[in-house]
Amino acid sequence: MSKNLKSLVIVALKGFIFVFLAAVFFYLFGKENIALQNWSRTAVITGSTFILIGILMLKVYGPFEIGVKKSKPIIYNSTIAIMLTDLATFFQLMVMNTNPNNNQSFKIEQLDLLFYTILIQIIGIVIFAYLGNYIYFKMYKPSRTIIVYDENDQVSLGKVKHYLERFKLQYDILGCIAVDDPNLEAMLYNVDYVVILETPISERKRLVDLCYKHQLNFMFAPSISDIVELSGFSMVVDDKAMVEVNIQGLSFEQRVLKRILDIFVAVVGAILSSPIWIIAAIAIKLNDGGSILFKQKRATIDGRIFDVYKFRTMKENVENYSATEHDDRITSVGKVLRKIRMDELPQLINILKGEMSIVGPRPEMLENVDSYQKVLPEFAYRLKVKAGLTGLAQIEGKYNTSPKDKLLMDLMYIENYSIWTDFKLILRTVVVIFKKDSTEGF
Repeated sequence: MSKNLKSLVIVALKGFIFVFLAAVFFYLFGKENIALQNWSRTAVITGSTFILIGILMLKVYGPFEIGVKKSKPIIYNSTIAIMLTDLATFFQLMVMNTNPNNNQSFKIEQLDLLFYTILIQIIGIVIFAYLGNYIYFKMYKPSRTIIVYDENDQVSLGKVKHYLERFKLQYDILGCIAVDDPNLEAMLYNVDYVVILETPISERKRLVDLCYKHQLNFMFAPSISDIVELSGFSMVVDDKAMVEVNIQGLSFEQRVLKRILDIFVAVVGAILSSPIWIIAAIAIKLNDGGSILFKQKRATIDGRIFDVYKFRTMKENVENYSATEHDDRITSVGKVLRKIRMDELPQLINILKGEMSIVGPRPEMLENVDSYQKVLPEFAYRLKVKAGLTGLAQIEGKYNTSPKDKLLMDLMYIENYSIWTDFKLILRTVVVIFKKDSTEGF
């Protein structure tokens, strides 16, 4: 089977599952909503809503990534995407049904249909994920892969190798080779994919040239300067090819839009989570009678110091340092709040006060900032924007991710900022709440 035909099969599979999900929604709701059975205004608007929201959610959570992710993550992400799509389309349909021919006033009804719709769609997603990956890996063999590393960075080698070994159907790891090994170039003739860890710039440049020469796909571990340079855009000055990089941070328009989004999400979030605030406050008081909120000095944009608010999860009057696993300072109520990620809710107050943003680098303890900057002075680059309640480093990494990797992820966010990025990260935070390993180190 040719490469183009294989790609066509995968695209057809993705298109089929989207059509199936839409068909389930419209078939079930069409039984109770006559307007969906013909080309009525309600049918056209409802169909457009499903398609637009569906595509938007798939851009946020991943477009049925068969061959890229394992089946369970595909099921998980696709389920969240289709549930949000169904809810938005369902609400729009209820609005359309508010008319003289149906309901005189707005009503939420047909919830049983919504439940059955989502249930059938999830079953379809499960079948698609496993069948799709089965078909993909029947057509595509694992990429013959080598990992190129610097002998002084065994930690990164161990982490990346362990990660890639979990994806045996994607990567056939032929070996790990030092960047200065004289046999490196010879190995490139027998591989499909190259993973380049942190290596001296001159060596990496040589290796990239070789990969380009041999038409090999590769991934590499970027340096801080790489992240900054990659955020630029190409241009021609007279007849000279150049790359321009804007290091001024967010523009005025971006700051205004970001602030509007912060206020909107914080207000809506505070209203929707108000029952949790009440329950948490009562539970903390009943547990030990101490204060409900905990305040701590943190740094935000331009190094400004502010008091970050959290629900108190530790015993009062104990030594103040970052929490560890099985920390005996954490109260029984605190363990629950940390597990369900609700101890951070009071930071909505910080956001409304303008001290924080919904999305941005997490505000570190001042002691941690000082110690990090002694080893990694560039850690201060995170302070180009306001500290955030959630961020790329929280979604993609773990709480105990190394300071350098936190910085790299935060710079990826800062240097490639857009309001769409904030929107995506806010929605993706829903997934991270249930991601166990992202809480390590709390």
